[in-house]
Amino acid sequence: MTDTIEIRLLHSITDIPQSEWDACACPEAKGGGRPLDPFTTWAFLEALEWSGSVGPRTGWQPHHLAAYLGGKLIAVAPMYAKGHSQGEYIFDHNWAHAYEAAGGSYYPKLQIAVPFTPATGRRFLARPGHETTGINALVQGAVQIASENQLSSLHVTFCTEAEAIAGEAMGLLARRTHQFHWKNDGYTDFDAFLNSLSSRKRKNMRKERATAQGFGGEIHTLTGDQIEAHHWDAFWHFYQDTGARKWGSPYLTRAFFDRVHDTMRDDMLLVLAERDGEYVAGALNFIGRDALFGRYWGCTEHHPCLHFELCYYQAIDYAIREGLGSVEAGAQGEHKLARGYLPVTTHSLHWIADAGFAKAIARYLEEEGRMVEDDMEIMTSYGPFRKAQVEEQE
Repeated sequence: MTDTIEIRLLHSITDIPQSEWDACACPEAKGGGRPLDPFTTWAFLEALEWSGSVGPRTGWQPHHLAAYLGGKLIAVAPMYAKGHSQGEYIFDHNWAHAYEAAGGSYYPKLQIAVPFTPATGRRFLARPGHETTGINALVQGAVQIASENQLSSLHVTFCTEAEAIAGEAMGLLARRTHQFHWKNDGYTDFDAFLNSLSSRKRKNMRKERATAQGFGGEIHTLTGDQIEAHHWDAFWHFYQDTGARKWGSPYLTRAFFDRVHDTMRDDMLLVLAERDGEYVAGALNFIGRDALFGRYWGCTEHHPCLHFELCYYQAIDYAIREGLGSVEAGAQGEHKLARGYLPVTTHSLHWIADAGFAKAIARYLEEEGRMVEDDMEIMTSYGPFRKAQVEEQE
């Protein structure tokens, strides 16, 4: 007799041991080394909850999924009940407006995602050997929970392409959007990367770096024990400024940075600009096994090109030194194209309870997908690489 799969809801990441969650989220790190994706690890999700960045009154209420087979945990998924559409970066505000204009209640909805983190990674986290069983159980469980609670929708954002294909085969709606990523073509140093660019773009990039580095101070790249408490004090001011301008108020609390300092500082790269003994700008990255993930930037002084240097060029420098395959610089930003970051497809999955509304969304996604594909082709042609180099990367 085949064992029945049991789906449980966890109302906090601490409802499950770290070793059990990470056995599903990052089995590749069991023997040491970094996880492929630092954001779905127990430590990162726990820092969000411990710090109050998610939870009551934030619009991100944890309801993580756990699938058990014969009493053994085989798969998990970070899931949240959402009271708004902020901090997701796959925009469905127009869907919400249309749904509510027709008399429905779009919120709350369910979101399988990493809060405030537009980085592609597995969202259905299964122990090795249970991948197919795990994703099937988690998708079916999430849809059933949404349906039984009469919720409008379920969304899975920044999943992998393989998950998007599997989810679409199970009846979910697939959505394609794009970001800008830098790819390491085996460069030995930054000059080798520059030599892959067209002459004009190469000159522009060198000029930008010289302008930025001439801001009148020093640039520090810090990781692990090099990062100290006073560095977070400075970075918090930068983050608050950016958060206030972009979102009205910062998503993360000050306590979040203290927590990840305690638990994840070996997986972070902090780039700070110091002038006259004061830190004036900074960028925070998380380090994966084969990718560097740019996350947050801010400043208290504005200097020409310093944003490009700290967020993009220093990240490329680090990735080349450490042999990382790519740099993901976050959501949106066509200005990244001129800095060597080319458009790549990102994926999400959606389940809509109302059949009529689901058909309308499906038509919208089909048209949107064609537009995204056309836009990516055009943007790639305007990239900084020599033509032969672009063709090789494609």
